[in-house]
Amino acid sequence: MGLLLLLVIFVASILCFLIFGHLNPKRNEVKRINNGLGKQLPEVAGSWPIIGHLHLLSGSQVAHKVFGSMADKLGPIFTIKLGVHRVLVVCSSKMAKECLTTNDRAFASRPKAMATELMGYNYASVGLAPHGPYWRMIRKLIVLELTSQHRLQMLACIKVSEIKSSMMDIYRTWVTAAGSSERVVVDMKQWFGKLMVNMVVKMMFGNHFSPDEQNGDQFLKAITRFAQLLGDFVPADFIPWIRWLDLGGYEMKMKKTALEMDAAINGWLEDHKKKRNYASTLQVNESKDQEIFMAALLRRVEEAAKEELFGFNADDVVKSTCLSLFAASTDTTEATPTWALALLVNNPMVLKKAQEEIENHVGKDRNVEESDMSKLVYLQAIIKESMRLYPVVPLLIPHESTEDCIVSGNMVPKGTRLLINIWKIHHDPQMWITPFEFHPDRFLTSNKEVDVKGRHFELIPFGSGRRMCLGMPFALESLQLILASILHAFEFQNPSNEKINMTESFGLVNHKAGPFELQVAPRLSPRVYGFLD
Repeated sequence: MGLLLLLVIFVASILCFLIFGHLNPKRNEVKRINNGLGKQLPEVAGSWPIIGHLHLLSGSQVAHKVFGSMADKLGPIFTIKLGVHRVLVVCSSKMAKECLTTNDRAFASRPKAMATELMGYNYASVGLAPHGPYWRMIRKLIVLELTSQHRLQMLACIKVSEIKSSMMDIYRTWVTAAGSSERVVVDMKQWFGKLMVNMVVKMMFGNHFSPDEQNGDQFLKAITRFAQLLGDFVPADFIPWIRWLDLGGYEMKMKKTALEMDAAINGWLEDHKKKRNYASTLQVNESKDQEIFMAALLRRVEEAAKEELFGFNADDVVKSTCLSLFAASTDTTEATPTWALALLVNNPMVLKKAQEEIENHVGKDRNVEESDMSKLVYLQAIIKESMRLYPVVPLLIPHESTEDCIVSGNMVPKGTRLLINIWKIHHDPQMWITPFEFHPDRFLTSNKEVDVKGRHFELIPFGSGRRMCLGMPFALESLQLILASILHAFEFQNPSNEKINMTESFGLVNHKAGPFELQVAPRLSPRVYGFLD
């Protein structure tokens, strides 16, 4: 956010403040502290009237590093004011564990935001919905569908098929553009993104979706804007009474994006309904269509609707769920292999060691298979180390307290927002030796027992507790197979002799800034890529 925008917000807020009334001071918090319910949390200095500390986030540094610098001065737990909202910032594994275990219920909800209201079917999206009976219901339905044996088998087939197809595209480009001894330049960030889209849309929509069709292209553009808007600074989220001004035009953009996404996804949903009704009329087996996540989820939601959908209709629940899972699984799962490959190219000895491990277990006469993954322990260490250095969501999606609680002896009143700075936790010198250096071997020695599944709070890229990422199993399995497959199949080299630029982008998801072009050459025989010798 720019200083000019902050100035506009500041002036507009004062006008609205004078016109519509005064802020309600938090006298109850002082009363609770005086009653011995906890000590007062340290607060960052330099708060401005109305906008709070928003101006401190207006510089060129990403937010998780700004909060990390604050922690260096104030300690691992402190508060800031973002507009009218009090925010608790936690930067240590010990306190993150206390928030997500001891106080997990208190912090189980999500704060409301314009994006999830306007683009998430009025807070129906599972990842951003407030804690309550609706969230518990839809979470249960998703877990049943994503973790069933049938679903896992189907996902495995889709992953293998799409990875083979995408690698064939690289090989075909090399054959066409380079010849037998040259390398071809490929934007690997774009390649990872396209692969994840193809993989996830097959899972979600089956053959009903094609990125090349008008609806598919419109949907992909809209979902990209959705991800961007979700991570943008929206003035009205922090100072609600200026929403009517629509500073930055965010409300208009969100409404337009919501309509475009709904138009596309509603068409596929209606298509599934027609196919199901047609099959029912003719008494035809519809099991093939039920393999598609959208159709299977619709069936489960309609069954749940016989009891209670808590104010939502079945169609909106299905559409919001598919949208949130699609956006989360494509946007975040593209980022991690990009960071991992960039780190490997910058550390050629580690890259060579990873390729040697794969060759020892797979050879050079076949593709990598999922059954190989458990043997590739060094590859797993590389993925852990990449997630440690560049967590895909460096500030966990905000939580909000629904009751008073105590964190590390500090009083945290109801309505406080919680930000857990996992980037700072992952770089804590008290937990990690040489925390800013890329050393996958640490996960084979001193940190051998540490995993990323929410049990070890020094490494929580997927979060932990009730609001932990539901897509963690799919993400981990996909990451391992994708990375193993391309390291086995291709050689990678930076077009220049310099190190790859590791600049991070702004936003909710921590993408590598800019394109990621590498010189690529095949390592295996043409037959392995699907070509005849």
